[in-house]
Amino acid sequence: MAIDRNDKSLASLFSDLTRDTVDLVRKEIALARAEMSQKVSSAQTGVTSVAIGAAVLLAGLFIILQAVVAGVAMVLPPNLAPWLAPLIVGVVVALIGYGMLKGGSNKLKADNLMPHKTMDSLKRDKNVATGGTR
Repeated sequence: MAIDRNDKSLASLFSDLTRDTVDLVRKEIALARAEMSQKVSSAQTGVTSVAIGAAVLLAGLFIILQAVVAGVAMVLPPNLAPWLAPLIVGVVVALIGYGMLKGGSNKLKADNLMPHKTMDSLKRDKNVATGGTR
């Protein structure tokens, strides 16, 4: 049986395997960093939306309270317009603020912050390393 001089030694193969494994881990870490950066950006957008929604909701609450004060001040007079208009506006502003809070909090759910691409890539790498194919 003739040995081909171009064949690599066992030590050389292990060296290549180690180098390739380290290279793969570095690339996976870089992918995880990039994906987490995207997730952090999304979370920042969500936090901003929640903060703005809270401010709008607070403004709506102030308008509603102003309408209640005007309504109480007008207990006896039959003319309801001076307090009904601020009440309607306050409710509309409060609903807008609630919608903004809800939208922002949906962006902050844990599933939206998970690095799914990296996790899938790591699972594929594990399957390849263990010889499994799915």
